[in-house]
Amino acid sequence: MRAARVLFPAALLLAATAVQAQPKPQLAEPVRVAPASAVAIKQSFAPIVKRVAPAVVNISSKRMVRQQVDPFFQLFGLGAPRNRIEGALGSGVIVRADGVIVTNNHVIAGGQEITVSLNDRREFPAKVLLSDPRSDLAVLKIDLPAGERLPVLAIDDRADNQVGDLVLAIGDPFGVGQTVTNGIISALNRTDPNSNDAGAYIQTDAAINPGNSGGALVDMSGNLIGVNSFIVSQSGSSSGVGFAVPAPVVRRIVETAMGGGRAFVRPWLGARLQSVTPEIARTMGLQTPSGALIADLWPQGAAARAGLKQGDLVTSVDGAPVVDAAALNYAIATHREGETARVGIRRGAAIETLSVRAEAPPATPARDERLISGRNPFQGATVVNLSPAVAEEVGLDPFARQGVLVLKTDAGAAQQVGLRPGDIIRSVNGRAIRTTGDLSGAVAVPTSAWQLTIERNGQQVTTTIRT
Repeated sequence: MRAARVLFPAALLLAATAVQAQPKPQLAEPVRVAPASAVAIKQSFAPIVKRVAPAVVNISSKRMVRQQVDPFFQLFGLGAPRNRIEGALGSGVIVRADGVIVTNNHVIAGGQEITVSLNDRREFPAKVLLSDPRSDLAVLKIDLPAGERLPVLAIDDRADNQVGDLVLAIGDPFGVGQTVTNGIISALNRTDPNSNDAGAYIQTDAAINPGNSGGALVDMSGNLIGVNSFIVSQSGSSSGVGFAVPAPVVRRIVETAMGGGRAFVRPWLGARLQSVTPEIARTMGLQTPSGALIADLWPQGAAARAGLKQGDLVTSVDGAPVVDAAALNYAIATHREGETARVGIRRGAAIETLSVRAEAPPATPARDERLISGRNPFQGATVVNLSPAVAEEVGLDPFARQGVLVLKTDAGAAQQVGLRPGDIIRSVNGRAIRTTGDLSGAVAVPTSAWQLTIERNGQQVTTTIRT
């Protein structure tokens, strides 16, 4: 059986408009204290749990969905569509004493009513400040009585965790109440095996069960080193392969939300990357297959302006080794816009260090978001002009050619014909589609047959649809 990524509950795609992050807000800083002795750690985790547990909360999310009646019964006039409520449970972590909470995006995705239950069993309605499906993080805010301050977890983003470090996972699995599991860090900088996204997760064998999503992964000083996100399992239950979003990403998401940003903007190197395989390593005379090759450069992008060239091998960022392309993307993305990263490269036999400025991907052409209406196959689809900024937002190749991207599909013809978010519209009835204006013009011409060319996952498909 193929192993699968398991989210609790399943994530729904949310779209957001990119807004530049504001200055760093004040968050609690971690304090690392060494245990008095090895015997003290072996005796009990209770002192850590007692300090950490009040900052871990339960999150419930509800949404109204329209339930369709079986068409067979509708033929006889029996029944009608009706609404029903879907719910989801998860966990969250208080990161600011004024009621700011971080959780998984998939816990609250699509939620119309979100409730936070504190450790003392009080409940508060919450509003979403920011949601980011790519990192699977969301930032919530609850309003507290005047003058009240909540316990918080300090975000430890110093990136000095090591494989073998003891960790605790705290959450609310199965809705039975707060639960603690212990284990170790099994690996660092892991990518999601069932996703093309460039992540760098903490892998742990501490059990992450249903409802633990959005909960805290803490070290032995009681600091937040990650937010529990998903497991890879053949059975759907925890099997010692759990993944948490690391603290540097958590801090950046929270900072963006507190600065007024509505979406997390990832700094972009401006380069197409290729991981070093064993074959490439042998060709280049490398002892180990490690690093990221510069395969292409975006004109006037951050990498090009810093002096990087096609064929350069990136070996480190700020002194930390780069294992592969995903690790390089992650290292750049954790910088704030405007910061400078020291990038170590190998160019032929020479070893150099270049300074690269962290910048948002260019939003050219302009987004020009539109909801398509009328009698045509795209009715109900929200489309945008494709740019590096949009591609980074949804996890596509930023070097993709210009075109019109399907951002989401609501009820309508677009869903019925099988259009999906991420599809790129290349032509309509023989007319090339390069902008959303081109698409609006093409669908304004009435016809009973539509010839569409759609690009999906790098492959183009042409089909004819009759209306």
